[in-house]
Amino acid sequence: MANKDILVINSNGPLRGEVKIDGAKNSALPILAACVLGTEEIILDGVPELKDVEIMIEVLKHLGSKVEYIDENSLRIDSSNINTCETPYELMDKMRASFVVMGPLLARFSKAYTKAPGGCNIGARPIDLHLKGFNALGATSIVDYDQISIEAKDGLKGNEIYLDFPSVGATQNIIMAATLAEGETVIENAAKEPEIVDLASFLSKMGAKIKGAGTSTITIEGVEKLTGTRHTIIPDRIEAATYMLAAAMTGGEVKIVNAIGSHIRPVIAKLIEIGAEVEEVEEDDVIYVKADHRLKSTNIQTLPYPGFPTDVQAQFMALLTVSEGESRIQETVFENRFMHVEELSKMGAVIATSGNRATIAGVESLHGADVRATDLRAGAALVMAGLVAKGETRVSDIYHIDRGYSHLVEKLTELGADIKRVTIEA
Repeated sequence: MANKDILVINSNGPLRGEVKIDGAKNSALPILAACVLGTEEIILDGVPELKDVEIMIEVLKHLGSKVEYIDENSLRIDSSNINTCETPYELMDKMRASFVVMGPLLARFSKAYTKAPGGCNIGARPIDLHLKGFNALGATSIVDYDQISIEAKDGLKGNEIYLDFPSVGATQNIIMAATLAEGETVIENAAKEPEIVDLASFLSKMGAKIKGAGTSTITIEGVEKLTGTRHTIIPDRIEAATYMLAAAMTGGEVKIVNAIGSHIRPVIAKLIEIGAEVEEVEEDDVIYVKADHRLKSTNIQTLPYPGFPTDVQAQFMALLTVSEGESRIQETVFENRFMHVEELSKMGAVIATSGNRATIAGVESLHGADVRATDLRAGAALVMAGLVAKGETRVSDIYHIDRGYSHLVEKLTELGADIKRVTIEA
């Protein structure tokens, strides 16, 4: 039988100490894809050690890029001799974010071939907005079962594109495709996430002409070519939020280093609302979180940025399971993002769902159980629950967690958690 890793967690009191946040996964992946556009050497700093990053590096190598680590978190990338515009199906199947390599390939070669992307099973997340954007730039897309071919026989031409939904991936893909398109491209109802701003900053250093990143209207003026640069990935706001919530849930006191408060304003506001103390030192990118009493209930609605992030919904739900009173969460971004409810219920949480709404009745305490990480953020929520549950919690399917949290066990252990990774027979 094959072996598998699980996390074994026991309650060990409040988390205390300092934790450093890594570079943002959701920034690193599109920026790695954008390296396809560079005709000179690129150095990326602050690259997180994650399974998804490994997959994207493999995609780049398959395409013909030279990729090597300078140190633990810095990469040297040379894509000057890329020799194919077809991405490997087996890699694309492992990670949805890999689809953002299509925009750069289309810009550079006027064609790109792949298969429909995989990733977390949290909803439809169709790629139609991506394809709509490419088509508006003059490409023709053919979807044959799970195979996708995109070609722009006369090259890409700038255009005005309105997104029906402010999709982060579609915004990134269209920006990258438009950097080398002829003329001006305007994206309306664009995503405003910090990761969009980081991508635009990186591309601008390479010679792209981009205005309005971080607003709903982004303008890209096509250029002849993009060169090389050195760039540091922004901190991961979702990782920062997760440790903030874990500190509060355990009644701890944690200093979170390399965290930008303005990127997670709704999370900070909600933490303060339910009774936690949050102090920001903006000039140092440091956030202190303290909670020495049981926290209160609240209502949350997930929204595209700058609203409350869907990627923090599961973790906040875990916190609310042991908060005082009744809380409500409405998930408006993904339609299948309550799979963690069943797992939290195994630990004694009292949660009722109806469609995209969940009602959480806070309980005095949770108890340990065998649970499964149904997706990346659900996994983080279950780890948090395990930190306060009576008895032992065993979390399986932790490959999801590995996709988004580097050195999770080590970081939590340094904060005083009783957590270990164990290999068992599947």
